[in-house]
Amino acid sequence: MNDPATTPGHSAHQKIDTSVPHSARIWNYWLGGKDNYPVDEEAGDAYTAVFPGIVTIARSSRAFLRRNITHLVAEAGIRQFLDIGTGLPTADNTHEVAQRLAPEARVVYVDNDPMVLAHARALLYSTPEGATAYIDADVLDPDTVLAAAAKTLDLDRPVALILSNILGHVADYDRARSIATRLMSALPSGSYLSVNDGSRGTDPEFERAQDAYNESGAAPYILRTVGQITAYFDGLELVEPGVVPVTLWRPEADGPAPEPIGEHGGLARKP
Repeated sequence: MNDPATTPGHSAHQKIDTSVPHSARIWNYWLGGKDNYPVDEEAGDAYTAVFPGIVTIARSSRAFLRRNITHLVAEAGIRQFLDIGTGLPTADNTHEVAQRLAPEARVVYVDNDPMVLAHARALLYSTPEGATAYIDADVLDPDTVLAAAAKTLDLDRPVALILSNILGHVADYDRARSIATRLMSALPSGSYLSVNDGSRGTDPEFERAQDAYNESGAAPYILRTVGQITAYFDGLELVEPGVVPVTLWRPEADGPAPEPIGEHGGLARKP
């Protein structure tokens, strides 16, 4: 297995703050991971006490990503992935899903959390045929992301851009849209955009819990309307069934009947 190439940035030298809960570590906790601290477990437990369904949202989001990647590799023929805001490694990371189906797949992860960086160095191994790299960069600086990604990916060939639960961390919606647009503008025809984020309009209890979390002093995560999430795909060709609750995006035929949740996502092709 090949070691992941790592491009250090400003956060590579930051100290990990274990006194303040962090969204990536809380998410890891909800997914059943162990890469978190007591403060993250306390925050996660406080959230689930108000809204237990957040665990279902976290795990359904991960399953949606897995089905997206499977479609991209097996049906769309994509072999390059740019996953921004990847968070802490857990089960079925992007490169694991992609390289199981296509060992030659190349994957670049982007995050700016020092704990994520440390775990990426230790855990994100590629197949010998493919490549896995980690960029220490911020989604708010798409030009830096693209320049670093080009060291591993051929940006003249189709790339799948993955923005999973990251645009909600961009407080200003217009800026979030501009980031998605800028990133896709650098990718060629035949590339894909995958987006999923917490949504408003489906689950009022989720909305109340998230609003309370945002007021707690933790880094906020903004729930967006389905229309706002859909607008990230403007100018692209949505793959059926379009932007839907992630549980309803091409669910496994042998699984239980899915129910809508407050997390919407979609996949679209650049013409």
